[in-house]
Amino acid sequence: MSAKDLSAFLANAQTASGPAPVALQGLIAQVAEVCASIATLVAGGALSGALGSRGTENVQGEVQKELDVISNDLLLNGLHGSPNLSGMASEEMDDIHPTAEQGPYLLLFDPLDGSSNIDVNVSIGTIFSVLPAKGGAPKTEHFLQPGSAQVAAGYVVYGPQTTLVLTLGAGVFVFTLDPASKAWLQVAENVRIAADTKEFAINMSNMRHWAQPVRAYIDDCLAGKEGPRGKDFNMRWVASMVADVHRIVSRGGVFMYPWDKREPGKPGKLRLMYEGNPMSFVVEQAGGRSIAGDAGRMLDVQPTQLHQRVAVILGSANEVTAIEGYA
Repeated sequence: MSAKDLSAFLANAQTASGPAPVALQGLIAQVAEVCASIATLVAGGALSGALGSRGTENVQGEVQKELDVISNDLLLNGLHGSPNLSGMASEEMDDIHPTAEQGPYLLLFDPLDGSSNIDVNVSIGTIFSVLPAKGGAPKTEHFLQPGSAQVAAGYVVYGPQTTLVLTLGAGVFVFTLDPASKAWLQVAENVRIAADTKEFAINMSNMRHWAQPVRAYIDDCLAGKEGPRGKDFNMRWVASMVADVHRIVSRGGVFMYPWDKREPGKPGKLRLMYEGNPMSFVVEQAGGRSIAGDAGRMLDVQPTQLHQRVAVILGSANEVTAIEGYA
């Protein structure tokens, strides 16, 4: 495969229903351009004033890092005038953000995923989801579409390389930001997640809070070859969803952030619209599976709130199916 830049890829990109519309091409290019700017801030760290806490809280009651707010503002300001957009919603904002135009798409994003890793120089990222607009001035209910309605989704990992992983509904493609030219160059196409794995990603410190089926599954993994799974597993946990999921997209595995009894009224901690749906769209397009705990396929969940939480289990298809068997 000869390397081509993102614009050349988009010009010939396919969606589930045919060639990518010009407006969708333009929107993805704009999101990628803003993410390149975020990458520069991340790389600068303390030199760019991007470290430390802002001292404020977002709508979920989480303390915001400086880079959370800066990244959110960059996306809002960079895309507010886009003719391709009607409105935006962010994990960091209480309400939707109508844009200057009434374009054909809605954009949802987690501007800076993995905030706890910012100050310790560990991989973090941006997650985004594109939905069709409903026409007219955007309303909150226009955003409450199931993940199966997404026309595009992806994430950017700010790590040793800055990597964009993208799906338009017809496969998964990977791009690396060239630090010299600032161009996004394609480095992989039609990525597939291995159906079987010996690797899982979960925060083991929460084990005492999990429901019994999840504990039983992890116990069986830890039992190794002598246990009921008949193989030795490795555990990986970065505490940055983009980094953990990117490892799975790259070499297989399962990522789990299940319900736990500390907040029994909530199905999980992660956000359906900003994390669960876009990551699940990518994973499914790469041949993996994603479920919302015991609520079935993630992309079939009907959202009822803009900041709805969800249990997340995704990754290698056969392993997700095995986990379902513990319910």
